[in-house]
Amino acid sequence: MKPRVWIAALAIGIGAGCDDDGPRPMGSSDKTPDYGQSFAALTAAKGCDDVLADLKAKAQADAAKAVAENLKLALQWPEQGCWIYDKDAGQPGAGGGGGAQQASGTNVQVAGVDEADFVKNDNQYIYVLAGETATATGKHGKLQILKAWPAAELKRIAEISVEGAPKRLFVANDRALVYSALGPVASAVGSTPIAPWGGMPSRSGASECTYGYDCDFTGDGQVLKVSVFDIKDRTAPKLLRETTFSGSYLNSRRIGNIVHTVVVFPDVSVPGLKYWPTELTDPWKWCSRPEQFPYTAAQVTQMFSALHAANEALIAASSIAQYLPGIKDKRYTASGVVEESGLLQGCKGFYLSKEGDGKSLLSLVSMAIDDLGPIGATTVVGRTGAVFASKDALYLGVRHYADQTKGWYYQDASAIQEATTVHKFQFLGGTATSYIGSGAVKGRILNQFSMDEQAGILRIATTTGHAPSPSAHSTVATLAPVAVPDGGVVLAVQGMADKIAPSEDIRSVRFDGDVGFVVTFKKTDPLFVIGLKDPKNVTVLGELKIPGFSTYMHVLDDNHLLTIGYDADDQGSFAWFTGIRLQIIDVSDYAKPKLDFAEVIGTRGSTSDAASNHLAFTYFAAKHWLGLPITVCQDSSGGGSYGAKMTFSGLFVYDVTSLTGLKKLGGLASQPPETSTQGSMCNNWWTQSNSWVKRSVFMDDFVYAISGDAVIAAAVAALDKPLAKVELLK
Repeated sequence: MKPRVWIAALAIGIGAGCDDDGPRPMGSSDKTPDYGQSFAALTAAKGCDDVLADLKAKAQADAAKAVAENLKLALQWPEQGCWIYDKDAGQPGAGGGGGAQQASGTNVQVAGVDEADFVKNDNQYIYVLAGETATATGKHGKLQILKAWPAAELKRIAEISVEGAPKRLFVANDRALVYSALGPVASAVGSTPIAPWGGMPSRSGASECTYGYDCDFTGDGQVLKVSVFDIKDRTAPKLLRETTFSGSYLNSRRIGNIVHTVVVFPDVSVPGLKYWPTELTDPWKWCSRPEQFPYTAAQVTQMFSALHAANEALIAASSIAQYLPGIKDKRYTASGVVEESGLLQGCKGFYLSKEGDGKSLLSLVSMAIDDLGPIGATTVVGRTGAVFASKDALYLGVRHYADQTKGWYYQDASAIQEATTVHKFQFLGGTATSYIGSGAVKGRILNQFSMDEQAGILRIATTTGHAPSPSAHSTVATLAPVAVPDGGVVLAVQGMADKIAPSEDIRSVRFDGDVGFVVTFKKTDPLFVIGLKDPKNVTVLGELKIPGFSTYMHVLDDNHLLTIGYDADDQGSFAWFTGIRLQIIDVSDYAKPKLDFAEVIGTRGSTSDAASNHLAFTYFAAKHWLGLPITVCQDSSGGGSYGAKMTFSGLFVYDVTSLTGLKKLGGLASQPPETSTQGSMCNNWWTQSNSWVKRSVFMDDFVYAISGDAVIAAAVAALDKPLAKVELLK
């Protein structure tokens, strides 16, 4: 029997009770759209009993499989000798007056849709999360507020403790909303069975996935806390609200005063499930004498049979509350502290999917940054993915790979081995949201820039296969909400340009109005211009082949793209990536895009956080300046060798226009150069950027280079003469 997945749309108002009669989500049908592709068809569950029965069946199947696999290994004990394992691994147990006239901001994908970062600024202040201290109640980080204007008087004017490790924030309407991590999410006992000698890497140790080429968007596995501060008086922030979830942060957006956060909850939990008999959890006493192992095969089999029976009994006795995420909310009001906790309960709006997405939950949680009112939430049962948001909707793009042992929901599994499911959520105003429907396309997305919405139509770029496989190719498709006979809605494919760039895979995507730009790579950087004016007739309008590849494309003006990526050294059947490459590409003639300007910085091993995280790319349009965090490595001997020494680490500033090109104005250094032939800063893989400077901010004629330990200010006209510096870790 194929695993089934429930999709739920729930509404919660903390402080206002749980409402099962919120906006009605919509399902879909089993109809197959054009191009022979199946989509994520959803059918409504009858109620909590139906939901609980399906979740229990999935939990029992997982537990039984884990016990059976462990039994096979246990019966091999006499021949295998000492077991090496971790026995615990198997127990999934804005500013005031007097500021700059103009200032840069966070580089976002969609104008008016803010994205969280560890740095925010207005025209007078910089808000940064940095520093960590250990206290009697655990680890705490700091929200620091720097008075950044005038630049020569840069100084810290406030810092306030934030529980856990602060990761990112929003600032708006005299409020700061801070996301922090409190430690690993409690393992979903029984939901991810792992044999006691090893298993999957812990999600709690996962680094943030920003670029997406060789990582997945899974969240950090840490318990999420959201803290809201009143910063009207920038010198004395006041805590207004603390909200803690039983899940972890995946992504977020701010539209006006409403912050929408995608929270990932662990697989549903049934406490007490076991996968390894107590008698066998300490094999070390037989390590040197396996012949003294005291149990027969029949006895070992009986131990595991007893485990299986006990697990089934625990699952059978479980309640729906054990399968739903939890939330705690504390508000500091003039009349006192209001504290509430509960579950995202209720079963109306659950939908059944063919995708086999497991049992983990994702909630789109919405709250006003400047109001202590109710929190809204819409919850689906499914996997994590990349997040894109317009002003009207949020999309979650989930990668899927064929697994013939578990069944494959795509129509033609022999031909389509990779697919992306897209779930759409509608913003209804205020904190209200609603799950709308789902669809699917062939291939996998790269990151959030692989998706875009125009007039309610989703445009999405995907790759099937990996370079340099001859079967690898890319696809650009359009999806639109379509009503189906059962009264629901699906995201159905409308048009598609397929078989783009055989043997190559996507390295960057950018949509702009009626066109899309897709960069693929094998040895050179083909830039494809995709026509999207008619969503049902997606076409390749033009192509440009140039050295290297772009990892991020920025819309410079109506007719030009400013890109960052890597240069390449052609080796015939493949190419080495080398230095950081900046380009200006003229796309005024879609049929004949052309390269106008290019500059290569350093050699192999040179790195910039802006190459794999668009938030580090700061183009200050008011002055035509680009702030580029950079570590420059030189003296590569070629043949894939990295640069022998680091010659610069800090921030480069360029004057960038489509007429004059890329004019370097200078560099603001943050680290002394390395002369060692084994430069520790020069072993950077292209997808794992690691420049010392992480962000930059412009205010009028001044720039601020921000690293994990300091903020340095300088006049753009005199970058080699810093004006002020604030140490963030002191």
